[in-house]
Amino acid sequence: MEAMTEKNAAALGLLTRGCLECHTMEDLRSKIASGKPLRVKLGVDPTFAALHLGHTVILSRLRAFQDQGHTAVLIIGDFTARIGDPSGRDTTRPPLSLEDIKANAATYRDQAFRVLDPGRTEIRFNSEWLEPFVQKDLLSVLRRTTVGQLMQREDFSARARAALPITLLEILYPLFQGYESVAVRADVELGGSDQLFNLLMGRALQKDYGQEPQVAMTLPLLVGLDGSKKMSKSYGNTISLTEGARELFGKIMSLSDELMLSYCELLTQRDMAQVRKTHPLEAKKALAAELTARFHGGPAGSGELQFFEDTFSKNKRPENIPERKISEEVSSWSQLLVKLELVGSRKEAQRLIAQGAFKVDGEVVRRDPIAGSLGTGGGRAIVLQVGRHKFCKVTAMTAKESSR
Repeated sequence: MEAMTEKNAAALGLLTRGCLECHTMEDLRSKIASGKPLRVKLGVDPTFAALHLGHTVILSRLRAFQDQGHTAVLIIGDFTARIGDPSGRDTTRPPLSLEDIKANAATYRDQAFRVLDPGRTEIRFNSEWLEPFVQKDLLSVLRRTTVGQLMQREDFSARARAALPITLLEILYPLFQGYESVAVRADVELGGSDQLFNLLMGRALQKDYGQEPQVAMTLPLLVGLDGSKKMSKSYGNTISLTEGARELFGKIMSLSDELMLSYCELLTQRDMAQVRKTHPLEAKKALAAELTARFHGGPAGSGELQFFEDTFSKNKRPENIPERKISEEVSSWSQLLVKLELVGSRKEAQRLIAQGAFKVDGEVVRRDPIAGSLGTGGGRAIVLQVGRHKFCKVTAMTAKESSR
């Protein structure tokens, strides 16, 4: 093994910040100490059009490798998206059409480059090698891989115990992801904590193909706005990279203090000891400004911070509150907030209501059912406020208006 210099040791500490598992740390030390530029792989299946902050946890770590002179190999899974990654799933993912996959994949490059250095990024589509692999090499790989090996995967074994279906295509998914590492000759592969089995399959297949096995590094999954589940479009708890600067800033400000600390650790390079010494509101504002600047430019970060200070810290209502008209058929505030697109899901709305983060005409409302009508007499408008940053002026339509 190459000797680790003080500089290499510092680099290793930065690259493994927050790392959950590394197979193996000795291999990573050796690869860094060799001084050779590494090929660091990350695969993303284009299952939705927008990337979200959860994706940037690993994209940011990929950028950290780039900043130390290594090459990021970003693999867009246009082939594997047809199967659906079973990681962390207790049901089979619904299939995507080729048209949807292509449309989603077309947006990923620009979004990823909000974090990655384009000059040190190699973008590949896994259909490039997986389509030939299925036709030529799949049978030989299947002969060397046992059903027992694949069923050691926790999500597969849990579904088998519960008598839930597992498709043959899902069982093949780890082999396809593992073969990617062979195809691009990866030195390191990054993934979320639910990806470890797939990453280790890459190490195993590289050994079979006579390559030096990659280092498999996993990072925590970013918890979504609901404070409980991983950030996922499926759960409606995301902060997407395509959101406007004000929306992004506001969603960060809506985080609980505990969740804010997790976001600081996973999404920034800040000294966490110093962050914990800072008042949570000030730390949250700094985080919101940093992330807004990262994805929308420096002026946007400082501008949104100033807007927040001027409007919310001084308890002022913003000017030009958007106005909407709705029917009287809404029976709960959570239903109304989803209808107005002020939240991503009813569960998120109910959580905010229970936390006292929802106001009607300046008064906190903690009960979800709407008592009586929304007050259509004379077309009176009510002002809804969600958290500190979202306002909407709502007027309920009369029966005559809603029937037009």
